[in-house]
Amino acid sequence: MPSRTVENYLKSILMISINKNCVEVPMGMIAESLKVTPGTATSMVKNLQKEKWLNYKARKGVTLTGSGKKIGMRMIRRHRLIETFLVETLGLDWSEIHEEAEELEHSISDKVLEKLDVFLGNPQFDPHGHPIPSKSGVIRRLSQKSLLDCKVGKKMKIESILDQRTEFLNFAKNKSLMPGNIIKILKYQKIADTVEVQVEKKPKFSLGFNSADKIMVSG
Repeated sequence: MPSRTVENYLKSILMISINKNCVEVPMGMIAESLKVTPGTATSMVKNLQKEKWLNYKARKGVTLTGSGKKIGMRMIRRHRLIETFLVETLGLDWSEIHEEAEELEHSISDKVLEKLDVFLGNPQFDPHGHPIPSKSGVIRRLSQKSLLDCKVGKKMKIESILDQRTEFLNFAKNKSLMPGNIIKILKYQKIADTVEVQVEKKPKFSLGFNSADKIMVSG
């Protein structure tokens, strides 16, 4: 069985590939996601290539092999089912669950995970709006785009939040940037790198471009 570190790398690489819709995942994104130096990430990736979990090309990026993708998808499923359990059953706030799930996902058995899935009613999405992969490793591909890519005046449905940090999730909750809510872009202020928005019928407010890029919408 792969180690905890291997599981974390494969999961992170797959999540970046899905979120960014890219085949080759840049090393810089991998290092940033795992909070390690580029050198550390490169060394680890080379070791994973030796074990045939992935393919690495210098200055281009990383592509998971079939076995690497299988492990990565399994870990995403574990993580998102555990997050759902922590919110729906234990009553934790959605801003508290990411780190807890990061710990539990490596220790729960497949048998317990499948029992958990049934107990929860086979949920399709986690509390942050992300699709939960099926037991067979199939993940729903959603037609989403970043709030930053939307036209002024168009109403969009918030689908998911990419940033899992507690501070950002608390901010999103306070501003009603929750999956299912309707958001409308009022105007872009490119000189200030901000976008003015309104959620439902609440007071309008401004978001920085970096924050807006982490809000995924459809419509």
